[in-house]
Amino acid sequence: MTVPVVLDLAAARSVLESQPFSRLLGARLTAFGDGHATLEVGIREELRQQNGFLHGGVVSYAADNALTFAGGAALGPAVLTGGFSIQYVRPATGRTLVARAQVLHAGRRQAAVRCDLSTVGEDGTETLCAVAQGTVLSAS
Repeated sequence: MTVPVVLDLAAARSVLESQPFSRLLGARLTAFGDGHATLEVGIREELRQQNGFLHGGVVSYAADNALTFAGGAALGPAVLTGGFSIQYVRPATGRTLVARAQVLHAGRRQAAVRCDLSTVGEDGTETLCAVAQGTVLSAS
């Protein structure tokens, strides 16, 4: 029986840092392990759309990566997103986007994962802006 290699927060941060697009967005992992992951992106002007809200593509990126990191915390480091859906609840405004993902169920080769995405306002108040759910697949 093969035991999957489990990453710790420092190793997971190294994986995120190796992604050029994640560096471009300034994404950071603030929690990782035991089937969960939290990814944050600072909201800045160049990430907004024409109405001043955080672009939906940035929200979707955060969901995708948080889902996959959470799945990797359960399945091991060699994982891929199998697919996900996202529901935008309200426009994303504030200073920080926070994507908190949690594995709902993990088998040997795939995991079902949920992600709640919130924005943090200047006063520290969190507001839910989207929810996502997806499947993460073991690539090994």
